[in-house]
Amino acid sequence: MCAHTAANRGKSVLVVDHANKAGKKILMSGGGRCNFTNYYIEPSRYLCHNPHFCKSALSRYTQWDFIALVEQHGIPYHDKGEGELFCDNKSSDILNMLLQECESAGAQVQLDTEVVAIERESTTSPYSLQTSKGHYSCDSLVIASGGLSIPTLGATGFGYKIAEQFGLNVYPTRAGLVPFMITDQLKEVCTALSGSSCRVEATCNGKSFNTDMLFTHRGLSGPAILQISSYWNPGDALEINLLPEVDLAESLRQAQHEKPKMLLKNYLGQWLTQKMAEKLLEFWGYSGQISQLTGADMDAIAEHFHRWQLIPSGTEGYRTAEVTLGGVDTDEVSSKTMEAKKQPGLYFIGEVLDVTGHLGGFNFQWAWSSGWAAAQAI
Repeated sequence: MCAHTAANRGKSVLVVDHANKAGKKILMSGGGRCNFTNYYIEPSRYLCHNPHFCKSALSRYTQWDFIALVEQHGIPYHDKGEGELFCDNKSSDILNMLLQECESAGAQVQLDTEVVAIERESTTSPYSLQTSKGHYSCDSLVIASGGLSIPTLGATGFGYKIAEQFGLNVYPTRAGLVPFMITDQLKEVCTALSGSSCRVEATCNGKSFNTDMLFTHRGLSGPAILQISSYWNPGDALEINLLPEVDLAESLRQAQHEKPKMLLKNYLGQWLTQKMAEKLLEFWGYSGQISQLTGADMDAIAEHFHRWQLIPSGTEGYRTAEVTLGGVDTDEVSSKTMEAKKQPGLYFIGEVLDVTGHLGGFNFQWAWSSGWAAAQAI
């Protein structure tokens, strides 16, 4: 994004990538269909130590600008819900679009090239790069190396090391948009329900998400869990409302009059799967007919299902995380140009910065917007 935008402004641009294939994360994103942006891009959908930092870039290169580029290339797409835009066909449509833009603008993309060292004699001299394919020098150096998520795709801490080398503060990093691991007695329930999903409201540290949750053989996943994971810290309790649309205590009292002989697991199975209702009731020690329940039982069952409290043992980490929280301190970088304040000509864009979007196309939009913003200043 940054390369073709800068090249279109007449700059001589070389993209140096250590991977053997361009855009691997684009290709695997969105289940192979690339959730490339969202209709509802708002600064509030991003985590950053400085919540105002992302406003400038997002307002100057918007989702509508990227959508226009997608439409210009004739790429069919659809709204999967909640403004999440996906390719109708494959993620490669987006990657090929960006590569075509680079080619037509004259920006070169060089793969299989490892950057061994970066040096600069003074703040007025060019940057000198030693790579596995020779030496390069440049007046403007853009770090677009992403975070630590999914190392099997080539993710490294390269960008953080460069920031520290040139004196910039880097916030500690951790996995975000990542499934939770469960290792206590609840693990058996998660394993038994692996593959089952339901709509929940997940809450942690004052933030809530109302969408789907998925049980896995390792713990919990699904959009609600991935979203709330970015607000969770080790040791924090997670609260899950398994029936956000129902007042269970009131509903059970009504059912005791209308369907007293109905099995409790069957009654709850109308909202959850039968298996889910059965395993969770078993875990909390309830069974039998609705007629057998006391008022206190009904309140206790409602409390379990509406305010299920659990403490995950951890997350699955960078291996499956979609993003990396933390990174280059945005106070060290201009919000308008993405240029390091202490190092003229050094730019940081995308996920390497301490800007992390919600699930749903927000991180890609930050990549497009921050890349475009830097390209205007190079």
